[in-house]
Amino acid sequence: MSLPSMSIRETKTFYTSIGASLGRTTQSWIDVNLFGHQITFIKAGKFNFNNPNYVFEGKILPSFHFGIILDLKTWETIHAKLKSQNLNLVTESTFLKDKVGEHTSFFIKDPNDYLLEFKSFKNSKDMFNS
Repeated sequence: MSLPSMSIRETKTFYTSIGASLGRTTQSWIDVNLFGHQITFIKAGKFNFNNPNYVFEGKILPSFHFGIILDLKTWETIHAKLKSQNLNLVTESTFLKDKVGEHTSFFIKDPNDYLLEFKSFKNSKDMFNS
């Protein structure tokens, strides 16, 4: 995935602070290894997303976001770390309770205004099942 970035420096700082590692880097772009998923950020300034929300199980969620799927132990570690940094987290929620696809999630916004959803499935086999 490749996304526009307002600041390569701020993007590096944010992603390394949440546990991602850095790949190739220049002054105008950076590769980020986000728990085994590559995201390339390219310095392009503010990008205007019209991101309406939707309601799922009574919660208002952002339509435009991308998800990072983690095992529960890693999810708990990341969640605790980010909470301790006083970052703006959308509160932890469990979705599809006692159903196929049950997972616990929280959202956080990066310095480019992208929303990341960190989630952990109760049963990893249900990740893409409905």
